[in-house]
Amino acid sequence: MALDGCGLVCKYILVLFNIIFAVVGFALLGLGLWLRFSNNTRGIFEVEALNSSAFVVGVTVLIALGSVMLIVVVFGDYGACNEKRCALQVFSALLAILAGAEVVFGVLAYSKRYEVGASMAEFYASIYTLYVTSGGDAAIGVTLKFVHEMLHCCGVTGAKIIEVVQSTCPKPDGLIEHIVMPNCPTVITTVFDNKASLVMGIFFGTGALLIVALVCSIILLKQIKKVKQVSIYI
Repeated sequence: MALDGCGLVCKYILVLFNIIFAVVGFALLGLGLWLRFSNNTRGIFEVEALNSSAFVVGVTVLIALGSVMLIVVVFGDYGACNEKRCALQVFSALLAILAGAEVVFGVLAYSKRYEVGASMAEFYASIYTLYVTSGGDAAIGVTLKFVHEMLHCCGVTGAKIIEVVQSTCPKPDGLIEHIVMPNCPTVITTVFDNKASLVMGIFFGTGALLIVALVCSIILLKQIKKVKQVSIYI
């Protein structure tokens, strides 16, 4: 006895889900590895004082999350394509854990948006201070330039006359920015505050997708069990 219509639909949904999950997992893992070993950011990991910083922790989380997602994909694809109950059970358990974590992290990201923004601004200030006190270390300078270009800001003051990291700042846009540009601590805090709702929505949306996959996995498990029972009787 083969799977019925509902079981087949769930099977194909899980295959499609795992393809999407694999793409996202590879993207997160690739981004994490790029941030870890890129010339623009490698200097951060070589400075002992920054080993516990929000950026380093964030990159570590990206690498770990990408790896976990790929492990989930292995169990999901193997279980769905080969109709293996053991693999699907592991897959369902991992999905349940990830869905719960997504909701928790989404709420925390929104409720702690000011703290997160302040932590990242403090992290930037640490890099800035290290660059100044080290006499313009090249590795840290590349990282500062990367941040400045990405956020279009300049140092902790933004004032061209007194800013000591002008060489790492982006080209000014307009007449006013030739005199003063947005300062980075303020820009960083504002970005995290303004994007908090979007971040929470992404977490919740991902959690909902995981729950749909979890439901399909449970249905497929029941269908496989039913098929095996019928086969035994036959």
